[in-house]
Amino acid sequence: MNSASPLQTTETAYSPSLFVSDTVRWLERAVIGLNLCPFAKGVHVKGQIHYQVVDTVEPADVLRALEQELKDLAAMPADVRDTTLLVVPHCLLDFLEFNDFLGDADDLLESMELAGVLQIASFHPQFQFAGTSQDDVTNCTNRAPYPTLHLLREASIDRAVEVFPEAEAIYERNMEMLQALGTAGWEALGVKATPPSSECATGTPVRDGRQ
Repeated sequence: MNSASPLQTTETAYSPSLFVSDTVRWLERAVIGLNLCPFAKGVHVKGQIHYQVVDTVEPADVLRALEQELKDLAAMPADVRDTTLLVVPHCLLDFLEFNDFLGDADDLLESMELAGVLQIASFHPQFQFAGTSQDDVTNCTNRAPYPTLHLLREASIDRAVEVFPEAEAIYERNMEMLQALGTAGWEALGVKATPPSSECATGTPVRDGRQ
């Protein structure tokens, strides 16, 4: 993990490492543990996932951070950084606002001439498929502890699909698996955000990340 800002002197409820650890726990227990994405385990085990926390409360700042992360990912070799998880714990907390922001994210990708090279997927703690109730467990396929933008390489997706040719069946399998798991089973995974009150120290939130 990158070194903390000089302002960050204690491990706090708002420290980037907390947001990263919550995200990694969700990845390991839900995404990989339930095999929601068969392609995730390989890049996780190889340490090819970059985690970046953005502590802003302004969507415009998130967009600027996204632009930088897209540039960085495009410039790096895939075997060093294959994918990026941009975690936004303090902004876009309303799912409809987050959903609207995704249009701006796609426009940015186009303006940077990276469409077809990189792709932006998304997760949100309040994610809800159209036509479902808020408490429908199938929504959990796209729920993460915090609003999260997942930056992927199109070439890596293509290679993964070659290995897993029935990729289109993943969605249906995930729906069936989560329905069988049920809400209680999902809750038992413990993949929600850690409540800030569980940390007793105080401090200033800063940006941080992992390679």
